[in-house]
Amino acid sequence: MNQVININNSSRSRFFGLKDKIKKLLYLTSLLSGLVIGLLLFAFFTPNYYSEKGTKRIFVERGATFNNIIDTLYYNNVISNRYNIKIVSYITGGTNKIRAGSYDIPNGLTYNEIMDILISNFSLGEKLVTIQEGIWQPNLARIFKNELGLDSSKIMGLSQDITFIHRLGLDVENLEGYLLPETYYFYLDRNEEQVLRKLKEEMDKIFDDSARVQMERIGMTKNQILILASIIEGESNKMEEFKTISGVYHNRLEKGMLLQADPTVQFLIRNRDDKRVKSSDLTLDSPYNTYKYVGLPPSPINNPGKAAIEAALYPEQHDYLYFVADGTGGHKFAKTYSEHQIYVREYRRWLRSQ
Repeated sequence: MNQVININNSSRSRFFGLKDKIKKLLYLTSLLSGLVIGLLLFAFFTPNYYSEKGTKRIFVERGATFNNIIDTLYYNNVISNRYNIKIVSYITGGTNKIRAGSYDIPNGLTYNEIMDILISNFSLGEKLVTIQEGIWQPNLARIFKNELGLDSSKIMGLSQDITFIHRLGLDVENLEGYLLPETYYFYLDRNEEQVLRKLKEEMDKIFDDSARVQMERIGMTKNQILILASIIEGESNKMEEFKTISGVYHNRLEKGMLLQADPTVQFLIRNRDDKRVKSSDLTLDSPYNTYKYVGLPPSPINNPGKAAIEAALYPEQHDYLYFVADGTGGHKFAKTYSEHQIYVREYRRWLRSQ
């Protein structure tokens, strides 16, 4: 017997209703797919234009996060939309592939092309440069010339350029003493202003809230700390002595005694071939001559390192007022002048024996 299936109006209605829903779903899916494809095409291939001529140079600092890099691109007008480049980076897997360095980005590139530059390591490169503690400004300028190809005369000029110094937020006449010696990575295309600014900013980091509290406690300004630190730096190669030497100078300052610091006289004769301090040099008439004028000299006599600065901030508490070389690279400290003279005679005997 044949089975007869009747499709009534209700069944027919449900069938066509389902068909309409499928059509709508397919339509919405197509529309959504089109939107996604359009968004991806926009994100990948929309060019970015900026008003300046030539290329934009972007610096990716060591330790910069991906968001830091995107912000740098955005605030320098290299890109007009942060989300587009994030979409491109996530799809291409470039989020964690960008290295520190300096990148030249031409005008009119798409987001995809910009990411290609950043993840293809087209960095202009870096160089490791070590700047020794206590360096004089002319020697610092020479290092930047030899290591980075910078103009040493421009370094020296900027060091005394009041307009540039004020732009750095300093109210001094010379940058010597306000640039932190350290080992740095420098991008090879950094200019004279940029390297000086970097050293100054690193120096600023030492003078944090705790340092400012300590300066108030001992009644000294940042400038005075740097001046004293530069003298300490010039006195010894042994960092373990720094705080003891600092204590001597703090004691002398408190008593109103002459500092009688040889490094301040060496500063006056640093352009002389023979930089050994002679007895005649002790009479040079200059506010930097601490054998002649009481108190600190007008400005730092070199660029002190972090250890010397911390020694100036946190001097060792003692009653020493004198010290003299011991012939081994260190010093002997004395509380009285008579005791000091004994050590001076010992040192002179050692010199004669050499």
